[in-house]
Amino acid sequence: MYKVTTITVEVNVDKGVGYHLVGLPDNAIKESNYRIAAALLNNGYKIPGKKITLNLAPADLRKEGSAYDLTLAIGILTASGQIKSDKIDKYIIMGELSLDGGLHPIKGALPIAIKAQEEGFEGFILPKENAKEAAIVSGLKVFGVENISEVIEFFDKGTPLEQTIINTREEFYKTLDFPEFDFSDVRGQESIKRCMEIGAAGGHNIILVGPPGAGKTMLAKRLPSILPPMTLHEALETTKIHSVVGKIKNMGLMSQRPFRNPHHTISSAALVGGGSYPQPGEISLSHNGVLFLDELPEFERRVLEVMRQPMEDREVTIARARFTVTYPSSFMLVASMNPSPGGYFNDPDAPVTSSPAEMQRYLSKISGPLLDRIDIHIEVTPVPFEKLSDDRKGESSVEIRKRVTAAREIQTKRFAEFPNVHYNAQMNTKQIREFCRLDEPSKELLKNAMERLSLSARAYDRILKVGRTIADLEGVEAVNGTHVAEAIQYRSLDREGWLG
Repeated sequence: MYKVTTITVEVNVDKGVGYHLVGLPDNAIKESNYRIAAALLNNGYKIPGKKITLNLAPADLRKEGSAYDLTLAIGILTASGQIKSDKIDKYIIMGELSLDGGLHPIKGALPIAIKAQEEGFEGFILPKENAKEAAIVSGLKVFGVENISEVIEFFDKGTPLEQTIINTREEFYKTLDFPEFDFSDVRGQESIKRCMEIGAAGGHNIILVGPPGAGKTMLAKRLPSILPPMTLHEALETTKIHSVVGKIKNMGLMSQRPFRNPHHTISSAALVGGGSYPQPGEISLSHNGVLFLDELPEFERRVLEVMRQPMEDREVTIARARFTVTYPSSFMLVASMNPSPGGYFNDPDAPVTSSPAEMQRYLSKISGPLLDRIDIHIEVTPVPFEKLSDDRKGESSVEIRKRVTAAREIQTKRFAEFPNVHYNAQMNTKQIREFCRLDEPSKELLKNAMERLSLSARAYDRILKVGRTIADLEGVEAVNGTHVAEAIQYRSLDREGWLG
């Protein structure tokens, strides 16, 4: 996971002239002297005309970003005697300075606050926009400030700063039952809602296949609203990841599961994470939530292939010459695609048609190994006018989530002895044989279906996993023929005429 190291800023003012910043700073830090000089001047202070040496310790660790501006400025003022205080070393101080002394938000405020609390610091002074996320950490005083003058007066004159206090549990539960996108808004598509419920209950990856305008994206956006509520631990872990990339401005603890929808032109590094100083990618930003890949065949095959290992391991490791970073990536994949390049399949009235060769070339962009990690394939058809014009509201996400949560609780008990398995989609072959036993009639049904529908061998285990989840939603112990029959419906792409 993201590692935080405490950096100590040491400042020495001596006879002579010069400004020397050492400790492996990047260009953003090297340029800080211009921002600091202007900010101090515009607030009645100045960088002394002497020889100033600033060291960022430990000196052998590369430093990056502009978040050290405020720290360096306060260090210079203290070392030069312009402010006097004996408690500066009891605080973590971070923030990017503007030329008038205002403060811009920083990245990673939450992990920094956790580290500050662990190391026994009294407080954390940072830009006001980051105060809520840092205040999640109990046992640490968090002060959000808007200008460097507030920090100077706090240390030099004892002028109190306003402490940001967050009730973590209250914040967490406040929006839990009010999702932004609700299934009650969806007209028709009852079979797809059922499919989504099964996927959420068992943690199964899903691919939606249908023509343009059938509602694939609309349905996918509502999936997080029926997933079981995050635990406080999951919420904290998710918030930390988003904090690292600076996406928690003016927010406290994330209570809603993330939904990420990257464009099909995304690069491998943006999807799985990377860069000179590795940052989390989309698969980590969707940790504990949903990753939605719209128009799956339009993504570069090379980009999709790099997801395979993180999908199995539920974490991604990014290695560089001097260090290695591991980010969690336990997400539910939802993909959508048209059945052909023109968007329609075997429809004589379709405005655009595609030849069989074009269709096969389009569908073959999805590799077998990737498809092998998707348990549920479902065809989405357009909603007829009668259902679109129906004013009655469908079942709400909160109601569906109750059933999903109950099914997940059954799985939690079932897999209590297996630390790496939390829900049905994660079962290995041995566990499938143990928990998905079929009676003879059900075995015969599955055998006949596989022969008649030309289902591939990879469909067998996935049908059993999905059947197990359907049984859990019903609260029954044994997987029977009814569960198997429904699960067979969700293997569209394994049938002859789709993917080979």
